[in-house]
Amino acid sequence: MEKPTIAIDILGKSFNINCPKGHETELKEAAEYLNNQMRELRASGKAVGLEKIAIIAALNITHDLLSSRQYARSNEQQLRELTSQLDSALGQQNKAG
Repeated sequence: MEKPTIAIDILGKSFNINCPKGHETELKEAAEYLNNQMRELRASGKAVGLEKIAIIAALNITHDLLSSRQYARSNEQQLRELTSQLDSALGQQNKAG
């Protein structure tokens, strides 16, 4: 399967990235998100140097991803508990009815 090459811009530098066909939009959105995160870090003055900015941006994005996964797992657990309670209540109602 041929992978198109997509040009992305990160902090004013252009990169050509191979991308699976049909995923070009997602790649461009990811690149834009990363570029924005890196610009914010550079503007804050908290990180100097492209490599350090990239690493801190990657760590921040990874932290957000892992936090979101944990939040989703917690919500799934609550949903399972509520479903179980509902099933139990409906089972008792069917026995009484």
